[in-house]
Order: sequence, then structure tokens, then C-alpha cells
Amino acid sequence: MTEWTDPDTFAQALEQVETKEKGNCFEDFEDGDVIEHDPGLTLTQFGNESWMSQTLNHDPAYWRHDAAAERGFDEPPVHPDYLTAATLGITVEDLSEKGGYFLGRTDVRFPTAPVYTGTELHVESEVVNCATSSSRPEYGIVSWRTRGKDAETGDVLCSYERTNMIPRREPVATDGSGAAAAEGDGDDGPELPDEFIAPEGGYYEDFVDALEEAEDENAAVAYRHERGRTQDDVTVASLPLSTLNTAKQHHNVDVMADSPSGSIVTYGDVTRSTALGHARSDEETWREVGFDDESFHTFVAVGDTVYAFTRVLEAKADASSEEAGTVTFEHIAFNQDDEPVYSGTRTAEIRKRSN
Repeated sequence: MTEWTDPDTFAQALEQVETKEKGNCFEDFEDGDVIEHDPGLTLTQFGNESWMSQTLNHDPAYWRHDAAAERGFDEPPVHPDYLTAATLGITVEDLSEKGGYFLGRTDVRFPTAPVYTGTELHVESEVVNCATSSSRPEYGIVSWRTRGKDAETGDVLCSYERTNMIPRREPVATDGSGAAAAEGDGDDGPELPDEFIAPEGGYYEDFVDALEEAEDENAAVAYRHERGRTQDDVTVASLPLSTLNTAKQHHNVDVMADSPSGSIVTYGDVTRSTALGHARSDEETWREVGFDDESFHTFVAVGDTVYAFTRVLEAKADASSEEAGTVTFEHIAFNQDDEPVYSGTRTAEIRKRSN
């Protein structure tokens, strides 16, 4: 009788049996394909509060009924960062579980109406582009347009376009034109402003005043945030798994031992949300409008600390709102070695001072 648990016997069996693979390779995607992602996810108060607390997003309107009512909400709503992470997490099994670099995301948008816990989230993605990687023949590049919808009403709750490198089953020949970094033009480095200006407070008027001051100088409105968040088992493994993000990069130490990071790494949306939480703690956020040009520059692992830097790009008054004005930011997350790990532009409505 075969003793299947004998170590030598079992090792031989593992070498001979077929592995039931998860995820899709580059060749499985074609432009125009529409993928319905199962299972969906019910947005829960526990999931929402766990995400917010672990990424230091402490806006009281998302925690307390009195603060929510002041903002015009029926109850504390789902935070946009949790909604974004859940929308992407559901797609991972079908789109990016095979691995590959998360190259970026743009056109992240939300409805003007709040989303409440108990909403059943259904997600679909459309393949909008498939391209060969000129520098990495073992990968292709795929872009998807993803929509998270209310399963009951069909209303779009979150949408974005993201781009990933996806492993090929078989490498292809390329011309290598993208392999080499562009050479410098011989200058002495970047030209920074003569002065950096920080707003005096976090209200809309403070950002307007700082931008007006910067116009009179060779200056930029830019500052760093004091808080940092060191990545631990909860942020690296628990949070992505709670959004159904099955990418092995976040929970399989065995597989990741031979990767460049040497271990599991933080879900990009955890890194992003943590940096945004730091930034929001220094402003009076009223409502998130959208995000663009998001990029992830290097991996973040257990023990790394995520900090944040903000540059204020523009402020516009909204004639339809007495409570808030619109501000556009560039946010950069960086680690304990001052290396950028995430960047993106964000547009938000910022509360005005009460007259």
C-alpha cells in the first residue's frame, strides 16, 4: 500500500501531478472582452471601519452619526478608499493574480451620492488595451476599465482604468527599445522652487491664500505630513484578503521568498490610503471627487513605514456650494529611506470656514 504521507513518496507525487492554476495570463485577454467578477462583496461596517482605522483615515463623518448628519448623510457612509480597494480586490482573481507590476491607475471616480454599508457590490471589467512589453518579453501590458456597481440598482459606485504587466505563457521576441533608461541631457539636476509654502490651516481658504502667495514668488505650495504608519501583518495580509484580493504577493511568503522583495508586500491601495489618511489629517475634507495618474514606484513590505508629501496644484470656488471649494493635490507616499512608493493627483472638495 502506498504511504502517501511518506516525505519521499509525497515529494515524488507533487512533481508528477498537474497544478490547477489560478488567474489568467496575457494571452487570455483580448481588447473588448467584458469580465463579470464573482463573487461580489457586501460593503460592511466592520470592513469599512477596519480599513479606515488601519490606514489612519479618521474623518468623523465616516465614524459618527452626528458628524455624518452635519455633512448631509443619513448615516456614516462607506469611505471612498475602502470602496476603491474593494472594487479592485474583487477583480484580482480574474485579472492580475498571476502577478506582474501594477503600473498605474487613472480616472478614479465616484458618484455624488453617498454609498452606505449593506450595499452589495458587483464588479465588471472591460479590456481596453493589450500591448507587448518592449523591455520584458516574459510580460505583456493590459489595461482594464473597471466599474463597481450597486447590485440592486445597477448604479456605478466606483470606476477607474488600471494597467498591469501580466505574465505570458511564452516569452516573445522584442526589440528591447524600452529596456534602457533615457540618458540625461547634461544638466545639473532638477530646478526646485526657491521657497516652499505650507498653508496655515486645512480649510479651503488656507489653500487659496497659500497659492496666491506662491504666485508672487518662485515658490510651490508643498509640505510633508508628520505621521507615519509602519506596515504589519494586518496591513500587508489581512486588509487585502478582506477585500477578496487573492494576489499571492500579499499573503504567500513561500512563493514570495524568491521575489525581489524577499517576502510579501503591501497591497497598493493600502499604501495609497495610508498616505491619503496622513494628508487628510491636515485638511478639512468635505468630499472626494476623483483621482488621476496614480503610479506605484516600488514595493512596500512588512516593517516599512509609509509617510506622505503633498503639493497643492489648484483651488477653485464652486458656485453651487457654500460649504466647500475644490482643491487639486499631488500626493506622494514615501518610505523610511525617503524613496517614493506611490504618487497620484487627487481632487477633493475642502470645507470652507464658517462665516
